[in-house]
Amino acid sequence: MPIEKESLFGSALEQLNEARRHIAVSDETVEALKNPTAILEVAIPLRMDDGSLKIFRGYRVRHSDARGPGKGGIRYHPHVDLDHVKALSFWMTMKCAVVDIPFGGAKGGIEVDPKALSRLELERLSRGFIQAIADHIGPDTDIPAPDVYTNATVMGWMASEYSRVKRKKEPAVITGKPISLGGSLGREDATGRGGYYVIQKLSSLEGWDPRKMTVAVQGFGNAGFHVAELLYREGFKVVALSDSKGGIYNPDGLEPHSIKDHKDRTRQLKAIYCDGSVCEEREAQRISNEELLELSVDLLIPAALENQITEKNAPKIRAKYIIELANGPTSPAADRFFEKMKKVLIPDILANAGGVTVSYFEWVQNKAGYYWTEEEVHRRLRSKMESAFEAVHTLAVEKNIPYRKAAYVLGLKRLAEAYEATGTKEYFVRAPSPD
Repeated sequence: MPIEKESLFGSALEQLNEARRHIAVSDETVEALKNPTAILEVAIPLRMDDGSLKIFRGYRVRHSDARGPGKGGIRYHPHVDLDHVKALSFWMTMKCAVVDIPFGGAKGGIEVDPKALSRLELERLSRGFIQAIADHIGPDTDIPAPDVYTNATVMGWMASEYSRVKRKKEPAVITGKPISLGGSLGREDATGRGGYYVIQKLSSLEGWDPRKMTVAVQGFGNAGFHVAELLYREGFKVVALSDSKGGIYNPDGLEPHSIKDHKDRTRQLKAIYCDGSVCEEREAQRISNEELLELSVDLLIPAALENQITEKNAPKIRAKYIIELANGPTSPAADRFFEKMKKVLIPDILANAGGVTVSYFEWVQNKAGYYWTEEEVHRRLRSKMESAFEAVHTLAVEKNIPYRKAAYVLGLKRLAEAYEATGTKEYFVRAPSPD
């Protein structure tokens, strides 16, 4: 899945400028949001299994702490760089404000192909990264979580290493941990489930019959699998799925759970269908990730990486509804094209906010030392996602703007309230009232 070489952080600031046209906020708020609070770049020495030494580049950016500690994932990917991490941290700031949780945005990553490392090398790299950034993070400062190519096991290593560095147990410093190490029930499927709750709200508004809706999901990772499986259970026809190597398409539908089980065993994406314990491979057309995006489906869910939909392929996108489970999958130019074409796009800072929401729940549980049932987590997540969708939808209707602009207006409004609560130029230069 190619990523166009353009400034992601620049694209993020374009979205900020667009939102500002629809709401009155202080220049100081906008200036603060254009400048991350803290940026850390580290070199991580890793002793490889063959005895050689390699140096990996790592990053952690805390974009804003106006509404609370920084919050955001750590990704392992060959394309990680500072521009990416700055953009991702900005989107996290907006996302936390949209779903109204008391965090600011942060993000981290290591420039590495994790598939090229052994598990022992991956553990040493993860622990080395935490050693390098330990003074930059903390349960009341900046709280990492899983992201692309990181998972609960990696978070467990990181939480363990942080406790070793600080000489005390601090479970709230990392979220997305294994349940036995203080993780939250409901965290594994949180991003996909949050997107599913948003789709349910949109379905109700649009009057969909799920049995007549076709779905294509680009990116069959954690988020992509869970949203595909939940939609499949509700009756939606999932006709296309893809991973980093390509995709499969069957107009008669695919069974996400069976395909996921097969992929976990073999690392191959095939149209497997299971009836009880009997499984067979069904006919399916092999397609590229680019071809998946251009399929004639009702609902397109980009759940992979950034900048997958650009001005070059936007005119070829035939889906009327686009739900962004990936961070930043649509470029600003493509966004403007979709607006002209009247396509309905639910933006990443709303659609994929389920992950950070349940990370917040995990942090709260770690702080309290009291843990919730999975049903309680799901109930609270549904409430948060539905409230956020309703607030964004209301703004979209009131201002006659697309959902993305409405989401940014909502996030900017809440951030401005925090930044401006301690005074701006207008407050400080105003003459004091007479006694």
